[in-house]
Amino acid sequence: MPHLMSRAALAALLVGAASCAPPVDLAKNLQVVDVATGWSDAGLTEAGENKLVPFVQFKLKNVSGQNLPVLQVNATFRPLKEDKEWGSRFLPVTGSEGLAPNATTGVVTLKSDRGAKGTDPRATIMKSSYFVDARVQVSAKYGSAPWVKVAEYPVQRVLDAN
Repeated sequence: MPHLMSRAALAALLVGAASCAPPVDLAKNLQVVDVATGWSDAGLTEAGENKLVPFVQFKLKNVSGQNLPVLQVNATFRPLKEDKEWGSRFLPVTGSEGLAPNATTGVVTLKSDRGAKGTDPRATIMKSSYFVDARVQVSAKYGSAPWVKVAEYPVQRVLDAN
């Protein structure tokens, strides 16, 4: 029986040691790479208007020396020159397996719920006088760590071909 208690004590020690690793500063150790922004066709509104929504697409690279378990991202979309929020999108990127040191995720795409709408054809909405440019803030967290802003970009006036 003492042998089993030793294994249990060792397992508890290992779990405790893993949870005592110094926290990773995601603002410095999580790179947002291969970034693309633009506008995506969101179909028609209930009023029959064409609707475009901003999107951001990227990969995340862990440049820290530690695994980042349960990595999550959130994109917040806002008008370029205002603080009001148009929409946000949350996405879990990894599970408990995490993102290993020097590893890069697959492509992450996040779209806003709100954007631009109008009776103009989709291809010309962005040229209209009422069109409002947007920006996107990307935040991330891992495990139980707090959310951290890792990047912010203006949304390009490009219509996504997809």
